[in-house]
Amino acid sequence: MASTLSMSNRPGIASDGQSLGVELSVVIPIFDEQDNIASLCEALLAVLDVLPCSFEIVAVNDGSHDDSLERLTVEARRRPEIKVVDLRRNYGQTAALMAGIDHASGGILVAIDGDLQNDPQDIPALLDKLNEGYDVVSGWRIHRKDSPLTRNLLSRIANKLISKISGVTLRDYGCTLKAYRRDVIKGVRLYGEMHRFIPIYASWMGAKVTEIPVNHRPRKFGRSKYGLERIFKVLLDLTVVKFLDSHFEKPIYIFGGFGLLSLLLAGAAGIYMLYLKFFEGIYMIQTPLPTLSAMFFLAGIVSILLGLLAEMIVRTYYESQQRTTYMVRDTINLDDPD
Repeated sequence: MASTLSMSNRPGIASDGQSLGVELSVVIPIFDEQDNIASLCEALLAVLDVLPCSFEIVAVNDGSHDDSLERLTVEARRRPEIKVVDLRRNYGQTAALMAGIDHASGGILVAIDGDLQNDPQDIPALLDKLNEGYDVVSGWRIHRKDSPLTRNLLSRIANKLISKISGVTLRDYGCTLKAYRRDVIKGVRLYGEMHRFIPIYASWMGAKVTEIPVNHRPRKFGRSKYGLERIFKVLLDLTVVKFLDSHFEKPIYIFGGFGLLSLLLAGAAGIYMLYLKFFEGIYMIQTPLPTLSAMFFLAGIVSILLGLLAEMIVRTYYESQQRTTYMVRDTINLDDPD
């Protein structure tokens, strides 16, 4: 079904291959997918060619060790809508996706995996959902074609945990197939495995986020780059994301809170140590309390000092870049500030 996305009629590509105002950018991180590239480009173009909008495909070669770059180059020569970004080495999916977003020019961005497990035929449905007023539409692989235990079960547990901690309820954070309006991810910088958390960032900035079922197909060529270690990386990245959301602007609250708690524990250990000496006749060197008291005291002082240092760094971050601690969606009867 063709998308009803309100965009101008196709083409947007001049005879010299230059973009004439691209409206839709499809971003694909590629790592060792030489056998999938031709089929992927064919499937994508079959869908995108019938959409009522201009488009581009931004394929990011993430330091592939096979002939992925050569295959991408062949496809780019056939169709000028296919753009290739070749990274110097393998940086990981998040960095590759970030590179694709940085080099994309469309007002709407669609991210898709390069292994053909995501179905390009789902792109029009994502765009139709965006047209209902949403800012981020995430794919939900309702029938995953992966290992039931090592992939599906662990993924469900991780998705529930992420939803609980972040407050943004999605059933499939790991699905790369997502559609974004550019303005909701403008300025977002991604690290580690944080590409899956873009809907969380967008939601925290006031974006409307939703999820729709998408098709998921078994991998035909190549092998999966995901292992069990990614679960732990995702959980650690989630900790960072939650910290940045809750405490980025006032880091003294978490550092200082831990510091004050440590000082209280140091005081309690010291008081109990004195109680044992004067009322129970137990010498201080007979207990670990002096060491505990000193350790808690030092940890408390260091934590508070770190909180003060973090406060100075945050203020430098905002003031050096002339950033504000708020974001405005729109104004009425006000001129846009220059």
